[in-house]
Amino acid sequence: MAQYTRHPVAARPTAPERESTGHLLLRAYVILVLFATFAHSAVYNLLGMLGAGVVLAVLTLSTLAIGVPMLARNRPQPFRWRRLPWAALGYTALALVSVAWSQWRGSTVLTGVLLAAIVVNGLFIAHVLTWHEIVRALSSAFKWILGLSLALELWVSLVVHGPLLPNFQTFPDGKLDPQWYWVRDNLFDGGRIQGIVGNANLLAIVSLFALITFGVLFAARSRWRTTLALWSLLALYFLVRTASATALVCAAAAAVTLLVALLMRRAATPGARTRIYTVAIGGTIVAVLAVWALRGPLLALLGRDSDLTGRSDLIWGAVLERAARHPLFGNGFSSPWVPSDPAFDGWIVDHGITVFHAHNMWLDVLLQLGALGVVVMAVAYGSLLWRSWFFAVDRPRWDLEAGRPFSPLTLLPSLFTVVLLVQGLSESTPIMLWGWLLAVLLSFKLKSVPLVGMGERELLFERGARQRRVP
Repeated sequence: MAQYTRHPVAARPTAPERESTGHLLLRAYVILVLFATFAHSAVYNLLGMLGAGVVLAVLTLSTLAIGVPMLARNRPQPFRWRRLPWAALGYTALALVSVAWSQWRGSTVLTGVLLAAIVVNGLFIAHVLTWHEIVRALSSAFKWILGLSLALELWVSLVVHGPLLPNFQTFPDGKLDPQWYWVRDNLFDGGRIQGIVGNANLLAIVSLFALITFGVLFAARSRWRTTLALWSLLALYFLVRTASATALVCAAAAAVTLLVALLMRRAATPGARTRIYTVAIGGTIVAVLAVWALRGPLLALLGRDSDLTGRSDLIWGAVLERAARHPLFGNGFSSPWVPSDPAFDGWIVDHGITVFHAHNMWLDVLLQLGALGVVVMAVAYGSLLWRSWFFAVDRPRWDLEAGRPFSPLTLLPSLFTVVLLVQGLSESTPIMLWGWLLAVLLSFKLKSVPLVGMGERELLFERGARQRRVP
């Protein structure tokens, strides 16, 4: 006889799906690649130029050894050839073929191989990891950099009691120019700190990226939110102690971008969005003009002079003069400039050190690849900015359902892109090493998977839940 019950009939509870050991190792390898790329100067200071080159070569060969079989088996998903970041790849191809007319062919070959290796690793990471996994991998890499930076600064101040040269050497018999030191022993004296990367400006930008990454993970209600908050405090401390004017301007730009993106998400009508765009663009123009008019007093507050610490007079003038010799196709690719090359050795010297980039990404591209390179680079970063912006402000939609909630993770690409573009006004790092890695990685991921959590893989493992791809 049938019985009524308030308890539904269901299958026995089972343990949640777990990631395979192989995929966990893959994520660990990606973290290693990101760490070695963002902390490349630490590897250089520890192992020298040859050692740093060997590390990059080993990682790139490992990436190919892992990635090629995965492509052959269509794992974890078919490779989206049509969604490749063609503008970024076009710039890479132009850089490689510039050896035909380069004024410094040895440097072009050397740095061209470096650029190609960065592109390979960026495409690999975008293909094998989901959006959640990419953000978590970035978070882990930044934690390692920040944690090791704090440990090294403490060790230098409490044990060494003096500045530290590359390869853990000391110089007790005299003083060198501070530019030569890996760590300057400024942790407790109020000076600028440099961390394991050996450069205050680089540590500041990494700290800013870390703050953005930790913030979106915190907003996404990731696990261990208390730990994320503590790491955010450490990143904020480093951002303040590095006293980098460039990083502070980038942080302000990222904050404005975040505010506008959040307002756009709340806009209910196209008219409301238009008003936000009008106010945001107009306010940005007014703010830029005001900052330019008051650049002298503002830079003085940050301890800088009006020519941006020698950039406009010492560096930019010399770069423009050499770029004018070959304005269309440039003098040949070399990012960074190779100091041992006769074309760069002693060309621009600052604090007794040969400068290795133009401190402006657009001038650097103009020098190396001419007007054609500037156009290609503008298309590459313009398309990245366009896709990342609408990735952040448009609701996720792949069917008739138009009310799905926003994901905080979709804010990260646009914030990273804005930081790179603003930094590119006074630095050339957005076109080389970790800057170019981020550009390629984000461009490919945004084109191939313009949604978070859907369309990335047949099975997704986020917060221990098994989610099936929506067709």
